[in-house]
Amino acid sequence: MKVALAGAVLGLFAAFAGPGSTASADPSDTTVGEVTGFAADGAVYRLTAGHTEARVSFVTADTFRIELAPDGKFTDPTGTDITLPQGPPPATRWRDLGDRYELSTAKVTLRATKAPLRFSAVRADGTPLWTETQGLTWNQDRTVQTLARGADEQFYGAGMQNGRGNTSHRGKTVEVGVDYNWNDGGHPNSVPFYLSSAGYGVYRNTYAPGTYAFTDPVTTSAKERRFDAYYFAGDGKDALKDVIGQYTRLTGKPFMPPVYGLEIGDSDCYLHNANRGERHTLDALKIADGYVQNDMPNGWMLVNDGYGCGYENLAETTAGLNDRKMKLGLWTEDGIDKLADQVKAGQRVAKLDVAWVGEGYKFALDGCKDAHAGIEANSDARGFTWAPESWSGAQRCGVQWSGDQSGSWEYIRWQIPTYAGASMSGLAYTTGDVDGIFGGSAKTYTRDLQWKMFLPVTMTMDGWAANDKQPFRYGEPYTTINRASLKLHEALLPYVYSHAYRATKTGVGLARPLALEYPDDPKAATEAAKYEFLSGEDFLVAPVYRDAVERDGIYLPKGTWIDYWNGRVYQGPLTLDHYSAPLDTLPLFVRAGAAVPMWPGSVRSYQDRAPGDPLAWDVYPQGSSSFELYEDDGVTREHRAGKYALQRAEVRAPESGPGDVTVRIGASAGTYTGKPGARPYAFTVHTGDAPGTVRLDGRPLPALTSRAAFDAAGQGWWYDRDERGGVVRIKTTALPTDRAFELRLTDTSAVGGAVPGASAVLAAPTGQELGAGTPGTVAVDVTAGTRDATDVRVSLDAPAGWQVTPAAPIARVPAGTTRRVEVAVTPAAGAKPGEAPLTATARHRAAGTDRTAVQRFAIGVMPPAPTADAWASDLAWLRATNGWGPPERDRSNGESGAADGHPLTLAGQTYEKGIGAHADSDIEVYLGGRCTTFTADVGIDDEINGYGDVAFSVEADGRVLWTSPRLTGASATLPVNVDVTGARHVRLKITDTNGSKSGDHGDWAAARFGCA
Repeated sequence: MKVALAGAVLGLFAAFAGPGSTASADPSDTTVGEVTGFAADGAVYRLTAGHTEARVSFVTADTFRIELAPDGKFTDPTGTDITLPQGPPPATRWRDLGDRYELSTAKVTLRATKAPLRFSAVRADGTPLWTETQGLTWNQDRTVQTLARGADEQFYGAGMQNGRGNTSHRGKTVEVGVDYNWNDGGHPNSVPFYLSSAGYGVYRNTYAPGTYAFTDPVTTSAKERRFDAYYFAGDGKDALKDVIGQYTRLTGKPFMPPVYGLEIGDSDCYLHNANRGERHTLDALKIADGYVQNDMPNGWMLVNDGYGCGYENLAETTAGLNDRKMKLGLWTEDGIDKLADQVKAGQRVAKLDVAWVGEGYKFALDGCKDAHAGIEANSDARGFTWAPESWSGAQRCGVQWSGDQSGSWEYIRWQIPTYAGASMSGLAYTTGDVDGIFGGSAKTYTRDLQWKMFLPVTMTMDGWAANDKQPFRYGEPYTTINRASLKLHEALLPYVYSHAYRATKTGVGLARPLALEYPDDPKAATEAAKYEFLSGEDFLVAPVYRDAVERDGIYLPKGTWIDYWNGRVYQGPLTLDHYSAPLDTLPLFVRAGAAVPMWPGSVRSYQDRAPGDPLAWDVYPQGSSSFELYEDDGVTREHRAGKYALQRAEVRAPESGPGDVTVRIGASAGTYTGKPGARPYAFTVHTGDAPGTVRLDGRPLPALTSRAAFDAAGQGWWYDRDERGGVVRIKTTALPTDRAFELRLTDTSAVGGAVPGASAVLAAPTGQELGAGTPGTVAVDVTAGTRDATDVRVSLDAPAGWQVTPAAPIARVPAGTTRRVEVAVTPAAGAKPGEAPLTATARHRAAGTDRTAVQRFAIGVMPPAPTADAWASDLAWLRATNGWGPPERDRSNGESGAADGHPLTLAGQTYEKGIGAHADSDIEVYLGGRCTTFTADVGIDDEINGYGDVAFSVEADGRVLWTSPRLTGASATLPVNVDVTGARHVRLKITDTNGSKSGDHGDWAAARFGCA
């Protein structure tokens, strides 16, 4: 039905106001005026205000579009590039209430006041969503919408916003558009979409850059003289997820990656690499061999990642990579004209460079779509692309990559909120290079890799820093730690892959902010949750982003959370400080109720898995919970024709305390190439107490008495008291996948045990130090739980070559009290200075049951203290962080490589001794209380011609002893003379003071300690 209304009175008012406008605070701005006409045509409504026209189109019952043409002529620059066909429009109705029109579907009502024209939206029950406080406003350069801000309203989205996004944008301004800034504060892969905790979202349908100020009021602008926005009304307690689902229904759901795309990738230029000398494309196979020989997963390799790199011997390279269970990827510098031939030769990954898609917006989106389609048009594989500077719609064709950065602790810090925050805009696959493309160190690489294994995708980028960045490059202990991180990600691929499938339905990616799952928790929107994220619903990841062995400020939201490594149970909401996190430990927590599918054993590649191999479930029983496993062939597009299978795990357990636990594995519904007809299952059920029996479909499974017996048996169960707070291990023979089965654990408990909190817990005092080869003691604190801990026996597991004498048993530690145990320890004479990880174990009885508490922690191994005057550059450095490459001994910082500096030079004077560093830098030495003075000359090295902006400081045992004024490249050399009497640890710091970190090459020239 078409309806048109025009009012003479409205026209008279409009004539006094001026065509299409009311007065605006800024004379250069025009604000839409009073309504002079109205027309309805099905689900489309037009409102005129003089020469200006607004158009409202209902897309679905909860999605509508508002357009405004200041001159009455509608344009649509994006056309069908971004938004997808949505099917028939919904049924709508309208009412004229005198002062306003109301346009409604079954779920949402848009109100349009007449004098002047202002919009507001409410749900069908009248709940407000948003309200304009000023009409739509424009000038020659931009169009602005102004909305009221709720008292507690929070805002998210705007795509990839480096250094933020997983906590609220409230009170902040974010930019949307191409900026080529890959670092903190940049916004590569930004998206013109935001969402509100009030339960709505807005997508500006444009290629124009914009500015979103989430102040009071909220103002959102785009740099164009037109207005075009889609609005989404979320529903229910998961309104934010619903909004993301609606947005991605409109602009495209995230693509389904191949399983090798979820494995880590490696990239470098192997042909004519200026940084590595003459090489050839086939040399990539030597790197691939490094992954194989070090038993490390790697799914794909970009072999020409560098400007002008090119490639040769593509077919041979593909064959060699395939033999090593990896796929070929190629970097696209200037177009995809050769893509068809490359794909036919074996290419399965395409990375698009900013040099080609640098215009961003439409050009970037088209490049992503074309490369994705090109892989699929020339093979049976799924399209898999990586790109920077993408736009809305790119989630359906590729991974959004944050660009070229330099590895450091600061890099880790700002990366953490970036990718979970991007998920709030439907970007399911976002990431950055492990430890950046430049800079970095063994420690920062290891810490960065740890947490990025809980993102769905990531890669290393080699050939640009001083050292290559494969995870096996740094020697021990780093290689072993990195292998463990990679293997854990590989084991979790069934969980990650199932979430990839979910993303194709919901638009919600694996990495997500706490606010998405806990929208009613006020802390989830704040800085309290900024440096952590959720990996799916079940894992909470709190990366270490400082050179430290403890992590503070870990916020656990409401519910029960289990430490993944030792099984300790926490009740949220809770903020954890002093969480023990040696280099090999990522702070990682599992939500009670989780049922996590995994590949058991030590898997290096998905191709190591054969049909009929066991499937594992890691179960944390509490109440009723479930998880749906998704499986397909992993590489082809047959899943789009329905060739996949779903299998549901359901767990029923007490909410807390004693009772039976039931795990039901449903039939695998569906089929795909390679689907097993039967397979064995392995279960790890975190109960904290041994069950009476374990029954499979009512039949008792054999109870086994040791790990050896369990490993040797074809089926059965064993209670492992020493594993993560006590777990029940269960294995079955091969069971048909088309039939459901049920495990029942009788007389056991929910996670946390039959008597919650009964077990003792361990902690180690911070700051413990031992000398290499010197006898000493290590303190361990035993805290009894809700019950007395009796017959407590504390032991320490130490590195090879260390001597440990067990402590005497403790008869009783009363409930709720702490007893300190001193364990005699002598480090190996050749122990390297720095942190050394130890594992404390306390076997004890509590609440009538044998229990085991475990805690991993680190102590410091100190070098001998100086006994005479010593140059700072000659001492062992316990800490050596640096803003660009490594800090240098007796030379300037130079470039990003080791030993690439020049003679230390300040104001024309050269120095034979000293330290060359780059802000932000932190170098720690051990003095052991033997020294009294520190002297040096400081300033910006002459290799930087007149710029740089830093401050120097000296700290001792946590106290700042001296800080310089701000120094630039034009400053005079500053002498330093600091009293360090009695100091055990001294830290020499250089800090950037203008935010640019450009040219911050600071010298501690002639740095010397006066020691007795």
